[in-house]
Amino acid sequence: MEIQELTVAEEKQKVVRQILEGLPEWFGIAEAREEYIAQSAGQPCFAAMEQGKPIGFLCLKETGRDTMELAGVDRKSHCRGCGRALFAAAKKYAAQTGYSFLQVKTVQMGRYKEYDDTNRFYQSLGFKELEVFPSLWDEWNPCQIYIMAI
Repeated sequence: MEIQELTVAEEKQKVVRQILEGLPEWFGIAEAREEYIAQSAGQPCFAAMEQGKPIGFLCLKETGRDTMELAGVDRKSHCRGCGRALFAAAKKYAAQTGYSFLQVKTVQMGRYKEYDDTNRFYQSLGFKELEVFPSLWDEWNPCQIYIMAI
């Protein structure tokens, strides 16, 4: 596996589209998926590549003068180091470009097994719980925000 920084807007969108369209159970709402893909063109973006094919991506979105939010997927390659490698590249980029904090949003622990695994992964990277927003998304998916100083 190799981590690559994607710098061309069309390449970012192609990789993000390929990954997201392969996960219809998570990204089945076309409008939301297309917005995610469109936004990736203007964001710092990293791809995990295996045999020339993307197996995961992570984009960074500025959410404040000092903070970047992580957004990425590597669901099909869990437990193989893909997420950790993408995170390491993104964290290094954020630190080198002058950001002080990283944040990530997920569904609150205890709602769904898949998201509990995601929560534990973020905690294992060193993220700490900041706040839960019970209705940011909807009542079935309370939004947990994690943060990390870099």
